[in-house]
Amino acid sequence: MQTHLEPSQFGMQLLPMAENSQKVVISAASLHAHAFKAMMRYQIETLAFLKNRYEQDVKLADDLVAGFEFNDAFDIFSAFLQNATSEYALEAGKVAALTSKLASETARRLRKEARTSIEDVAAKTIA
Repeated sequence: MQTHLEPSQFGMQLLPMAENSQKVVISAASLHAHAFKAMMRYQIETLAFLKNRYEQDVKLADDLVAGFEFNDAFDIFSAFLQNATSEYALEAGKVAALTSKLASETARRLRKEARTSIEDVAAKTIA
C-alpha cells in the first residue's frame, strides 16, 4: 500500500531535525540577546567607574589649587593616588565578579537549550 506524503511531511521524514530549526533560530537569537545584555552591563559598569574617577580628577585639581604649600600638595596627591589605586583594585574585582556571573548564566542557558533539544530529538525518534 502506497501512502501519499505532503512535501512538508516528506521533508520531515528525511530530516527529523528540520522541525527543530525554528527552536535553533530562537535559541541563537536568545544567546545573541544575552551577549548583548552582557556587553551593555560591562559598558554601564565601566562608564559609572570612569565618571567617578573623572570627578575625583577634577577634585584633585581643585584641592591642589586650594593648597598653598608643597607639603599640602604632596599630601593631597598621595591621598589621591592611594584612593585611585584602591578604587581600581575594587573595580577589577567587580569586573571579575560580573564576568563569573555572566559565564555562569551563559552555561545555564546552554545546558537548558541542549537538554530541550535532546528531549525533542528523543521524542521525535520515539514517535
